Amino acid sequence: MTAEMKSKGALHGVRILDMATVLAAPVGATLCADHGAEVIKLELPDGSDALRGLQPVKNGNPLWWKVANRGKKGITLDVRKPLGRELFLELIPHFDVLIENFRTGTLDRWGLDMETLHARNPRLIVVRLTGFGQTGPYAQRPGYARIFEAMSGFTNLTGEKGGTPLHSNYPIGDYVAGLFCAFSVAMEIARLRGDPSMTGTEVDLSATEALFRLLDPLAVEYEQMNYVRGPEGNCASYTAPSNMYRTRDGGSLSLVASSNPIFARLCQAIGQPLLAQDPRFSTNPARVEHLGTLDQIISKWFSEHGTEEVVQALEAAQIPFSKTNSIEDILQDPHFKARGAVMRLPDPDYGSIPSPCIVPRVVGQVLDAPATGPATGQHNQDVYSRLGVSAERLAQLQALGVV
Repeated sequence: MTAEMKSKGALHGVRILDMATVLAAPVGATLCADHGAEVIKLELPDGSDALRGLQPVKNGNPLWWKVANRGKKGITLDVRKPLGRELFLELIPHFDVLIENFRTGTLDRWGLDMETLHARNPRLIVVRLTGFGQTGPYAQRPGYARIFEAMSGFTNLTGEKGGTPLHSNYPIGDYVAGLFCAFSVAMEIARLRGDPSMTGTEVDLSATEALFRLLDPLAVEYEQMNYVRGPEGNCASYTAPSNMYRTRDGGSLSLVASSNPIFARLCQAIGQPLLAQDPRFSTNPARVEHLGTLDQIISKWFSEHGTEEVVQALEAAQIPFSKTNSIEDILQDPHFKARGAVMRLPDPDYGSIPSPCIVPRVVGQVLDAPATGPATGQHNQDVYSRLGVSAERLAQLQALGVV
């Protein structure tokens, strides 16, 4: 095994100014911070970012903020005010990337259009993450994760067949867009590093398009087969068997046995080896076509056996399955523990708090655990002084509500 050594991360040396609010774009900046980028989180002086008020909040401490903005330093600045705009433009030459998620045209109205930004820093990468993009008839619409999810077609795939589509109890759309945001930064940094003569770019990232990008087969499926994929409960319209099955003692297990070899092993495990040779079930398309009949057979076997007995049989047959873990289950799971999938983030209020580990891992390299997200303006003195702002000027700006 490769010996592990401390690493500063692949994005070490990249400086990012994150002036985005709430979740999607800030998560993108956080992913970059995980891998070594220096990220400065810019907030309004009143600390009014909505993420600070989203549950969970404990005794006034915004727990989601702490984990979603981990690894960042925090400053305050109101760029809407003339003195704030002036200071912002002084900051821009010190950064490689600016990440923002204001509604299309907002920065332009504040006098921070691309021409102005690139006049101050010609190599600046500006990532604009909005709900619907910088162009098009919906460009000015406000949006949240559930709106992106619904519009993209993502939500229409979840729920009971024939029922109302269902949202997840989590803003998955924000996190998908955040992943594309981090990818955008890495992509454009690689381009600039490869050619010192290259100028900066404007990245137009639509959260709706980010989600739609995940739905590869839907358009061609509709065009070529006139099929509109919709909710199927816990089943899947593209592979079978794939469902949530309930055991005799009330356990629920998710199982997928879509390839022919795995399906044959499942048939052996449930005591019906000849099913794999039945023309109705011998191929995946056939199994999907006869899913109702097949699921009745599998569900009956599950219902006649206890959870532990089912688990042992599926493990012995090497069938892909899992119980549906709660976070309590995850924190106790031996595989998550062995992998260190939950890391501890240093935190001034709680000593440390749990958070998902840095992803991906680079074999042989270890990254330091980032600190939790900053308090409002926590690093004003540190950051502004390094950028040449005197203590006297900073105090004046604070008195005026600019910082």
